Amino acid sequence: MLYLMKNIKRSVKLYVGKLKWHLLKINEPVSRKFGYDRGTPIDRVYIEDFLRKNSKYIRGVVCEIGDSTYTVKFGSDVERVEILDYINDNQRATLIADLTDINKLPRDRFDCFIVTQTLNVIYDFKKAIYGIYYTLKDNGVALVTVPGICQISRGDYNKWGDYWRFTDLSISRAFEEVFGKNNVEVQTYGNVISATAFLYGISAEELTKDEIFYKDHDYQVTIALKAVKRLSNNV
Repeated sequence: MLYLMKNIKRSVKLYVGKLKWHLLKINEPVSRKFGYDRGTPIDRVYIEDFLRKNSKYIRGVVCEIGDSTYTVKFGSDVERVEILDYINDNQRATLIADLTDINKLPRDRFDCFIVTQTLNVIYDFKKAIYGIYYTLKDNGVALVTVPGICQISRGDYNKWGDYWRFTDLSISRAFEEVFGKNNVEVQTYGNVISATAFLYGISAEELTKDEIFYKDHDYQVTIALKAVKRLSNNV
């Protein structure tokens, strides 16, 4: 056994020594636009995979942040779409409101609330989580994604701030405090290849499907969460 362990350690050292680190030693990313200028950003693939798998909840009265792209793409039996935005220069918005201010939010209105890559740009994101809860009907569903391993979004940073990066543990606990522990389901997307590629600005088209969807919980690029508002048994 001792001999075997020594051979393993020797092999590991040899393997590490052969890595061509110079291929990664560049100070500038390939793209500073998350890969948009090369194709599809890797996190968009993860977001759409999550929404596709939960498309049955995108129905009834649906609210989405900024525009209705995902509601149109994945929704069915949608009665009405509301578009919420923080700024009043969005001509598509039907609601101009701050998620952290329930005094300006409709109460118990939505069957589904799609909130993608938004909580990271809200400083008091826990208040925003309550704002999401406040707007949902009983048994309404929030479909939420947040960034894990990710570059700064410079446009958001300069406009209203880019404050947070999350793990599945942090975002699940924050939602459980509002929705109740049994009403929150979290999943992660990412691995060392997709995380590295995303940081460099490499697009999804430049990776294989297996490289994108191999799951390593220690390299969380995108965290996706489904939270159900149940008035009868939330804690």
